[in-house]
Formats: sequence, C-alpha cells, structure tokens
Amino acid sequence: MKAIAAVLVVALIWLSGLLAFAARVQQQTPPRAPERAEGVVVLTGAGSNARIAAAMGLLEDGFGGRLLVSGVDRKATREDIRNVSRAVRRLYDCCVDLGFTAADTVGNARETASWARAMRFRSLIVVTADYHMPRAMLELNAALKPMGVSAQTYAVATPALKARDWWRHPSAARLMVVEYSKYLAILAREAVLGLGPRETEATPP
Repeated sequence: MKAIAAVLVVALIWLSGLLAFAARVQQQTPPRAPERAEGVVVLTGAGSNARIAAAMGLLEDGFGGRLLVSGVDRKATREDIRNVSRAVRRLYDCCVDLGFTAADTVGNARETASWARAMRFRSLIVVTADYHMPRAMLELNAALKPMGVSAQTYAVATPALKARDWWRHPSAARLMVVEYSKYLAILAREAVLGLGPRETEATPP
C-alpha cells in the first residue's frame, strides 16, 4: 500500500507540474514588446517560418541591431531564409547571420554564446515557440550568464496549444507532455551539476 501511495503522490506532483508548465506556456503569448537589446536570436525548429518572421520584425523595428538565425538546415541557402523572413534585402544583407552548427537546443545555446562573444554583445532577445521557451532559456542562461550576457524572451504562439482544453487534443497533449518531460530532464541535470564542486578564481599572491 505504501508503494502505491508513493506512486500516486509522485503522479499527482508530476500532473500538477504539467498543468503549471502549460499555464506558463500559454501566458507567454502574445508577447510583450521587449526592451531594446544589442542582438536578436531566433531558434529554428518546427514552425520556424513564424519564428523567423517574428525575429525579423523585431530587427526591422529597431529592437536589436543584429539577428542570428540559429540551427539553420545545412541545405538551406541565405536566399531561402530571406524568403521565409520576408526581410528587406538591405537590412538582411547587412545585419542577419546564419548559424548552421546547432542541431538541438544545447547546440542553439552554444551557437548563441559563440555569436554573442564574437559580437561582444551583452544583451539579447530570444525568439522561439512558446512551448520551447522554458527549456530553451534553461540552456541559454547556462551558457550566457557566465559571460555576463542577459536574455529577454519573445515567444511565438503555437495555435494548437492556445485552447484551454488542450489536453483533449492528442497532438497538443503529446507536444505539451513531451516538452514538459524534456524540461524536467534539464532541471534534473542542472540540479545534479549544482551538487558538484564549483570553480573558484585563483587568489592572487
């Protein structure tokens, strides 16, 4: 009986966390106008066209001085991305960089950190899908905060997740559960890493 009770408690905690995660995802959109930053970063993936267009809109409106499209398919060309972004060629040619090395969110974080370091940026606006934003920010903050780089969020809505009864729709429920599980895995990883020894700066003689 104790084992069954323990399983039920864990299941209840997991379900409560899922509902809180879903509420957080839905509350992120529509996004608020961000403060101006030095750069804008958009993370590609499913539904990338809307994300790239939103990021380009931020660049065109002067919210950032330069844009990185992270995780671009190696088969895509600059012209392909320009067509997706619907960008003015003058602005696109001068101020948009494409990153081809990232294959997942961890790769996005590394690619973004490398770009920010190369550009000497200290403030960024991060654009990705609403459901992806919590996990993306865990990875990005882990890479950016040690560099002293701050990041704001600008989440793009996923239509399938906007309904209050998203759990009644198999595709929406699957997406939310999978993303929540990935988010928990990152939290667990960071908790374990946090238990280890921390590097300290050497004391000058």
